Amino acid sequence: MTQAQTVSAAADASSAAALMATDINDADLHDLVLAQLDDDQAQDVVSIPLEGKSSIADHMVIASGRSTRQVAAMAQKLAEKVKEKGFGPVRIEGLPAADWVLIDAGDVVVHLFRPEVRSFYNLERMWSFETGEAAGGRA
Repeated sequence: MTQAQTVSAAADASSAAALMATDINDADLHDLVLAQLDDDQAQDVVSIPLEGKSSIADHMVIASGRSTRQVAAMAQKLAEKVKEKGFGPVRIEGLPAADWVLIDAGDVVVHLFRPEVRSFYNLERMWSFETGEAAGGRA
């Protein structure tokens, strides 16, 4: 093998390792989000895989809180946990009213609702890619 071929092979291996690390990080972020929502007693957590179907994220997680106070607290704790674990800062929209809070953590987008608001918008049906149920089911 020539030196150029060796360098090329090393670059390919490095790219493959970086791609695998990104996939692992995406899975870790998704698992972190689901675990934190479980710890915060979120209700009716649904995870919809978007990879290959949308460029906005790899996963969409939808969950409910019992009140605006719980929705706001879950959003703030989730944002803190994601940043603390090294996934970077997140963007939060809708926190003052806390009827529907959107948390953009990059490859995972989280929608937190009060139950009445969630049933009105019915995002699971809008984003489901399989007939009848959200792809990926309940988490």
